[in-house]
Order: sequence, then structure tokens, then C-alpha cells
Amino acid sequence: MSTLEKLPVTVITGFLGAGKTTLIRHLMQNPQGKRLAVVVNEFGDVGVDGEILKSCAIPECPAENIMELANGCICCTVADDFIPTIEALMALEPRPDHILIETSGLALPKPLLKAFDWPDIRSKITVDGVIALADAEAVAAGRFAPNVAAVDAQRMADESIDHETPLSEVFEDQISCADIVLLTKPDLAGPEGVARARDVIAAEAPRPLPVVEVAEGAVDVRVILGLGAAAEDDMDARPSHHDGHDDHEHDDFESIVVELPEQSDPAELAARIERLAKELNILRVKGYAAVTGKPMRLLVQAVGARVRHQYDRPWQPGEERRSRMVVIAEHHDIDEAAIRAILTGVEEPAE
Repeated sequence: MSTLEKLPVTVITGFLGAGKTTLIRHLMQNPQGKRLAVVVNEFGDVGVDGEILKSCAIPECPAENIMELANGCICCTVADDFIPTIEALMALEPRPDHILIETSGLALPKPLLKAFDWPDIRSKITVDGVIALADAEAVAAGRFAPNVAAVDAQRMADESIDHETPLSEVFEDQISCADIVLLTKPDLAGPEGVARARDVIAAEAPRPLPVVEVAEGAVDVRVILGLGAAAEDDMDARPSHHDGHDDHEHDDFESIVVELPEQSDPAELAARIERLAKELNILRVKGYAAVTGKPMRLLVQAVGARVRHQYDRPWQPGEERRSRMVVIAEHHDIDEAAIRAILTGVEEPAE
């Protein structure tokens, strides 16, 4: 790449657990000859996504090209964290051919796009495209986006629901900003669920958007890289609920970190995490656990009551065998004592 060419950046957005990290792993393993760099924005202080990606680093995307922003939402820390990170990546030798940015599930993409107008980087970098991932099953069920017809009917009957939930607003902003939507986990949704999800996305999109079904992040790289969207110059076509606001708050969401003892049975841990979703309305749990008698670290990721766990790598010599889970929910659903009691299995007896 000539140093006079703008360095392309792909922004990968989508709700919690939609499959962003899985997609980036696929891109890293199928770079089509491009030297990639990755920026990961964590929510919470456990670097799960960055660790996952660094564990599969390859020559086209070595570990030093993978950087984490763990100090808050990427669209709220532009000057302090994001710009210096981008400048550091552009200064690498050899220089990356393409940068992938994985936003947190709560990040609004439009404020991030505005950062590319920053004087120090505008002439050097461009947004090649915004890729929005949507969990087909969740969208079809109406958990992360409203069913327009149902909401209209409810509004006519009850004025108290004349506003959207924070979850749906984030989802709508991500769809509105996208150049292409990847509909993930279509096998879990089934044909009818996929059709419903496509209808919801079409209703929320401000313009016709291509929607591609993707399982386990496997998509032809040519479909999502090299779009040439120059999204930073196309802001008016990407409406947002927060247009006209200089910033936004994420007070509707909160995360806590729970330290756990060594676990004896991964299935029991998964069952406790499932209870969090069913009993406390927890949205997302992710982290690591040490399992008694196992030399490997257990990676745990949950979206609602759907829990997945696998051993991802050996514990390193001298590394503390610790178990830590990040728990994310809407602010009013965070009951720290109840969450800790369920996760640790130490609950007060019922009176």
C-alpha cells in the first residue's frame, strides 16, 4: 500500500453475543493476503475478546497488531484512547493493510464514525464499511429490536410505552449505520425465525441493506472487506437516535466482575449462569474459570440463557488459576448480591 493511500478500516458492530469475535477470528484466518490489525473494545475489565484473538494470531495478523481498549465505550473515549491507538497501528512496521474495529455491544457506531474526522487522522484513514451483526434468533424473538406492528398496537392501548427500550435504540442505531448486515446463528432461528429477523431489519433500516446469513463467522472476505464506503463522508444517510447530541450516556447498562473459586464442574457453572438470565434478566456473561484437575483454562460466554463453554488454552507457568466473570445487564437489573450468590452457589436460605 502506498503511504499516500488512506488506510481502510472496517467497523464491526452488533449486540452482545452476536458473533463479532468469531467473525474477526475468521477474517484473521482468511486474510486474502492482507496484513490485518485489530482493535477490540471491551465492556468490563476482563480482556476476553482480545485474549481469544491473540491466541489465534497468525503472521498476517500478529499479536502486536491486536490492541484492546478496556477503559470504556469506544465512542465515549475517542480523544483519550481511540485516536492514540489508531495512530499507533498506523505507525507499525510493516504497516497494516486493513484495520478491523470490534466495538462493544453497547457502542453506538455513529459517534465512532465522527472520530474519523479527527484532524490528525482524516487524511490518512477511511471507513471502508460498517458491518452490523444481528443474532437471528434474538431479533426474531423481539428481544433486541421492536416488532413494529406489535408496538404500534400497544401504544394505542397504553401511552406508558410510548418510548423504546435502550436495547432497541442501540440495535436500531447499529442497523441504521450499517453498510451490510450479517445475520448470525440462522440455524438456531430456523427458516421462519430468519424471515422474521429479515423483516425487522428491513423495517429499521433507513435504506435497503444487503443481509447475509452467516454461521460461525464463515463469510467470504470479499463480501465485507473492500466496500469503499467512505462512511465518514456519508453521515447524513446514517440516522441515529442520538443525532444532535454531543455525547451520550450508557447509564442504562452496568457491568460487575465476580471472582469465583476454582470450579469442580463446568456444567454446574453453566447452569448457574443460565439462572442469572432466567431469574435476574442478565443479558451477557463472559469470562474464564479454573476447573479442578484441568490444566486448561475454561472460556465461558453466555447470551441470555444460552451458555457456551470450552477449554481455550493451558494455564501458563506461574499464572494464577483464577476464575472471573463479567456480568452485564440493564442498570435496574443489576442486583450485585443476588448475582454473586447465584454464581458462587452461596445463597441465603429462604425464610
